[in-house]
Amino acid sequence: MIKNEEKPQTQVERPRASGMQQHLAASARAIPPSGIRRFFDLVSSSKDKDIITLGVGEPDFVTPWRVRDAAVYALEKGKTQYTSNAGTPELRDAIAGYLSGNFKVNYDPAKEIIVTVGGSEGIDLALRALIEPGDEILIPEPCYISYSPITTLSGGVAVGIETFSDDEFKLTAESLRAAITPKSKVLVLCYPSNPTGAIMTYEELLPIAKIVEEHDLIVISDEIYAELTFTGKKHVSFAALPGMKDRTILVSGFSKAFAMTGWRMGYACGHPDIIGAMLRIHQYTVMCAPIMGQVAALESLTKGGLEEKDRMMESYNQRRRLVVRGFRDMGLECHEPQGAFYAFPSIRSTGLTSEQFAERLVLEAKVAAVPGHVFGKGGEGFLRCCYATSVAQLNEAMERIYTFLRKLE
Repeated sequence: MIKNEEKPQTQVERPRASGMQQHLAASARAIPPSGIRRFFDLVSSSKDKDIITLGVGEPDFVTPWRVRDAAVYALEKGKTQYTSNAGTPELRDAIAGYLSGNFKVNYDPAKEIIVTVGGSEGIDLALRALIEPGDEILIPEPCYISYSPITTLSGGVAVGIETFSDDEFKLTAESLRAAITPKSKVLVLCYPSNPTGAIMTYEELLPIAKIVEEHDLIVISDEIYAELTFTGKKHVSFAALPGMKDRTILVSGFSKAFAMTGWRMGYACGHPDIIGAMLRIHQYTVMCAPIMGQVAALESLTKGGLEEKDRMMESYNQRRRLVVRGFRDMGLECHEPQGAFYAFPSIRSTGLTSEQFAERLVLEAKVAAVPGHVFGKGGEGFLRCCYATSVAQLNEAMERIYTFLRKLE
């Protein structure tokens, strides 16, 4: 007979949960509610219809007419069936041509591209295909809020790497090297950055690529804002760096630059072995992206669709300059965002935390923005403001914020 103290441990003791919580997976219980959603709920529950929202990372443009019309025409012609799991050959061909022509990275559309339900599914598929329990996923922060929870759901351990305003919120080789352990497996990059608007140049990415190779890491490069770069600096795809194509899963989509958020159209590109694994997961979860969305995405990559994209980009650049100048004029430090459509001003001078500032701003000044701490390390003391709204709204928001700041003095 085995004594109690000698009994082999077959399972890890889990904290007890009450009610129906006890039936939930520990990984699901561990995920906190979205900090962004809390402020959306605060706005939506308010009876005041005069609130200006700078919180939603969504273009204020409607999807261009020609793109919508293509989807309507497809429906009228009865295109309502499943497509290939990886997406229609026509759309994958167009994506391959677009990436080659604009970002100098070449993919075989038959083996190295999968069309996903938004870029978010692409990130989820990549992490699920790569992570073994306990693997560490390196995530420069502040960052898009989904990376860490998806890592947790996949059994991995999210390791935040703090970036700083003094470095324009760019990942440095020194901070990356310091975060690496024997358990490190994946580096997640998102440049242009949500929430900071930071970009990284070819020269700045090269030392990162060197460390990736030295430590045999895989990179998930979230390039959803690739088209939205300003100040004359064109986006550099991490996959285009020497030796990085096979180590990189490039994730992007049509939501931001093409004003197609609700269509949920994205794609992932990479080595055939990795894309093949992602495709198998995709087959058993969503089957395929909606055919109507794929038709619309294909139209957005035509000459006319690309011209519409460029027109929207010019408008974002005008608004970017307006907002950055506005924050600086009212005395808030704000590094110049060179990509995406977010400004990330510092509110440390007010003595309030990010959450206190954001909550009082929406209640007292009727301007909704997102407190920086919800984006991870380095976000406390900052505020994310999306400038993808009308110039009139932005001007009014700047006036209200200025008045609010004067009341704090």
